[in-house]
Amino acid sequence: MGASVNPGSASPTEGWFTSEGLNLRFVEWGVPDKPAIVMLHGLRSYAHTWEPVALPLLDNWRVIALDQRGRGRSDWDPKGNYYTEDYVRDLEALADHLALRRFVLVGHSMGGANAFVYAARHPDLVAALVVEDMGPGASASSGGADRIRRELNETPSSFATWAEATAFWRRIRPDISAEALQSRVTHSLKPGEEGRVTWCHDAVGIANSRLSAAPDKIVDLWPHVEALQMPTLLIRGAKSDFLSAATAEDMCRRNARIRRADVQGATHYVHDDNLAGFNAVLQDFLSPLAGSFTSRS
Repeated sequence: MGASVNPGSASPTEGWFTSEGLNLRFVEWGVPDKPAIVMLHGLRSYAHTWEPVALPLLDNWRVIALDQRGRGRSDWDPKGNYYTEDYVRDLEALADHLALRRFVLVGHSMGGANAFVYAARHPDLVAALVVEDMGPGASASSGGADRIRRELNETPSSFATWAEATAFWRRIRPDISAEALQSRVTHSLKPGEEGRVTWCHDAVGIANSRLSAAPDKIVDLWPHVEALQMPTLLIRGAKSDFLSAATAEDMCRRNARIRRADVQGATHYVHDDNLAGFNAVLQDFLSPLAGSFTSRS
């Protein structure tokens, strides 16, 4: 179901906006007169993770991917405010900056949590929602949450060589495709001091917020899931250790607007592990929507 790519729109453009004193970057593919899709990456990811998802969509869509605060080329937050409410305010600022009036919202993991909250609060703006492997309780009590906490505690601050950094990503993402691995190496790492390789994201601040969050910073997603008023696609990795099949089933039971698709051969990192499977279910969901709204008033 992949669409052809217009070569003139396949090269991304870069934009910037300000939220709470931070300069935040977004990457955009496509042309402004198409309906918009806004994509939100996960905990240690970056805007360009969405490029292989965006490119097949450009015949019908304009795709905007955000480097969420502390990631990619966006500013790090000196106060370490890396929590759902902060990300949601950033998304509100992005929508205002681009004058988006109606758009599709896509989010993976942490980005999925942010998308649930934003969509529940702004049903007038979000025409449809797609969430990749995130649901209530997954960040707190799943096997995947325990794994991520271990990874955060054990992640080196830098590497001696690019090969060592690549081996680290391969070790903690054994199911990742070769193309997605190269994307991670290219976009999540940079040359550091004394010839070492270091992270683009605020590894210390993000880890602190994830490992030591006060109870009032942890969002219960159930009220937001139940409040959704738009068509919603929940994409789950069939091998996910993060979003259980039981929780995904319960989400669909509690809100009939949620449709679920399990992608075979994929873990929590669905579009990194099985891009073709992810794109197939996403495009099937999006295809009847493209002509039903415009991105601007």
